Amino acid sequence: MSEMQGIFFWGFLLVFGTVMYLVVPRSKDEGGFFRGHDEAGRPASEWALMLSIFISWIFAKSVTNAANLGAAYGVVGGLAYAAYWLSIPLAGLVIYHLRTKEGATGLVPFLVGKYGRAAALAFSAAILVRLFNEVWSNTAVVGGYYGANGSSDFIGAALLFTAAVLFYSLKGGLRSSIFSDVIQAIVFILFVAVVMALVLPAHGPQALLSQGSFTLNGGVDLLLVALLQVFSYPFHDPVLTDRGFITKEKAMLRAFIVAGVLGFIAIFAFSLVGVHAKLDGMTITSNVPADVARGLGFAGFFAMLVVMVTSAGSTLDSTFTSLSKLVARELPLLAGRLPSPKAMTIGSLTMVVFALLGNLPMIAGTDILKATTISGTMVIGLAPVFLFSRFVNYSPLSFHLSFWCGLVLGILQAINSIPASWAIGSGKYATLLGTNLYGLLLCTLVFFLPLWLSQKSPAAVTAAGHHS
Repeated sequence: MSEMQGIFFWGFLLVFGTVMYLVVPRSKDEGGFFRGHDEAGRPASEWALMLSIFISWIFAKSVTNAANLGAAYGVVGGLAYAAYWLSIPLAGLVIYHLRTKEGATGLVPFLVGKYGRAAALAFSAAILVRLFNEVWSNTAVVGGYYGANGSSDFIGAALLFTAAVLFYSLKGGLRSSIFSDVIQAIVFILFVAVVMALVLPAHGPQALLSQGSFTLNGGVDLLLVALLQVFSYPFHDPVLTDRGFITKEKAMLRAFIVAGVLGFIAIFAFSLVGVHAKLDGMTITSNVPADVARGLGFAGFFAMLVVMVTSAGSTLDSTFTSLSKLVARELPLLAGRLPSPKAMTIGSLTMVVFALLGNLPMIAGTDILKATTISGTMVIGLAPVFLFSRFVNYSPLSFHLSFWCGLVLGILQAINSIPASWAIGSGKYATLLGTNLYGLLLCTLVFFLPLWLSQKSPAAVTAAGHHS
């Protein structure tokens, strides 16, 4: 990259932050900062919500992963990763039920009422880890377009990008996040179209879509993992679930369904960038889009950078707003207190603290792919908690048996301690598939265990319920 091009790319990050700061609205009250309402107290429109969900769930690392999997497994890899976006319609349906049938105003208050305060605390700890991971895994992707992992250019660009997003997130909280998401979604779609136009004609649709084999060791094992994790994965992501409680129920459900379908299409389309790299015989690294972009000339590289900055920015500002809401409004509720009158100030300070702490793993040089798959297995115990809540009354034991069972299996998976006999097939994700299938069945079984025991011995369980 020439010096002039270098100045242009660094300038782009500054312009991105400045323009976003100037255009996003300022929130004057908690309705705007935490719930995304406008000055008249109206919730976000259905279209704004749909575009916000669509773009804030297209993380920079997810676009990178989609292309990497396309390079590794052809269209099967792309379909496997795109399948995660089916989480969005499923989450919409579950939240619709929780709001209309169980009167839920948020996932944390719902958990307190249904499974007790300790359950909500365990859940909040899990989503705090999730949000922490979101910071560094998105800033690291942007840094990768400026320099090699760990280099001063890589770290400098990631930190400048963080500051740019933090700057405008502090101005309006969730309201500015949704507003900026709409702009970022439109820019993202336009520049993905540019990248596709530059990359795909080299081989044509037939050659691209015929790559890959539908076998377990050809990536179908990962496709099945994604389809299993769809039932639990969305619930530990407040970036998504917070948006399920800010508009009317039916408008929310429509927005979630359309956003999920659009996300599926966008991720699958972008995975074809990886298939293109495979057909070109490129050496497959951990950042296929950046490798492809370097071969596209200045305009192509810039288009790819815009795709990454818009997708990373939309996720990062949503992460900051979810963190501020969790710390300022939901943790006080768990402690049995009302949120502080200075909740907006506490929320703003939370954003600043996590902007600093959340980048430490990026500076230390952690692999960006580690943030997704592992946490997906660790939260499989959330599936019965939300999907089958209607079948149990107040039952803290159901939550804890299911949640901790999933967490233990996720940790065993992460340290390679799952028995080899659990593997399904012989592909790269064989053990992951076995862990998720048998683990989901196990979590569901233990979730219903207290209900089954209560039917056998009502007196014993009534006594146990009073003690909890």
